[in-house]
Amino acid sequence: MAGRARLAGSGARSAKPLGNPTRGTTNPNRLRRSDRWLTGTPWVARALAGAADPLVVDLGYGATPVTTIELARRLASVRPDVRVLGLEIDQERVDAALPAADPPRLDFRRGGFELGGTRPALVRAFNVLRQYEEAEVAAAWTTITSRLGPGGLLVEGTCDELGRRCCWVTLDAAGPLTITLACRPADLAVPSDLAERLPKVLIHRNVPGERVHALFTALDRCWARAAPFANFGPRARWTEAVALLRQDWPVRDNRRRWRLGEVTLDWAAVTPG
Repeated sequence: MAGRARLAGSGARSAKPLGNPTRGTTNPNRLRRSDRWLTGTPWVARALAGAADPLVVDLGYGATPVTTIELARRLASVRPDVRVLGLEIDQERVDAALPAADPPRLDFRRGGFELGGTRPALVRAFNVLRQYEEAEVAAAWTTITSRLGPGGLLVEGTCDELGRRCCWVTLDAAGPLTITLACRPADLAVPSDLAERLPKVLIHRNVPGERVHALFTALDRCWARAAPFANFGPRARWTEAVALLRQDWPVRDNRRRWRLGEVTLDWAAVTPG
């Protein structure tokens, strides 16, 4: 790639990136559900479509850049001139990813919560904060969101190894906005199976008395009431369960998203006590 232009500033390496190395586990299509949500949710897609600088950071992409490459391809449907920068604290992972770079559309650099000195419109950080203590999450969120470009968003969450169970929080510079649950409904016995993939800020809060526990209790109850729809398949049952949930909970999205195995709610629905 010698002689080809890279993302602005990508040649400068931070002396001390903020954060700790992740385990590095990754798989093709592991983050397909969050990518589909990013491109298909209007208020999220607008953050990128309307950005003066269409830069997206994939923070902590792991041992291989496969999900960063997939992200760049998928986001091009929202903004054809999107630029995606994969950041990793581990320089060996950066070096291994660089042969896949295609500047300025796709590049890789050493960096952490400081975002490598960039001001992106969107940051995706999956399975990064899971290794931290819950008490450390708020500071990490603040560090990242303070470096977003105008109107920028952070999507921070956790998923299983195959990307069939995912949960994420979406934030702007002012703080958390929404919580999203996404799954392959056929992979669930009950919706509360998703609790094992809650983001770090919530995973230890799934106990009686906490809002997120009340949410899963309500969703499981709706799932039971939607049992007759199982005759039409797990997706139909999930869709009906979410429709029932919306009667009492601040569900933001619509039936089109529910049929994909998703539901997004206001953050206030699960704010830790």
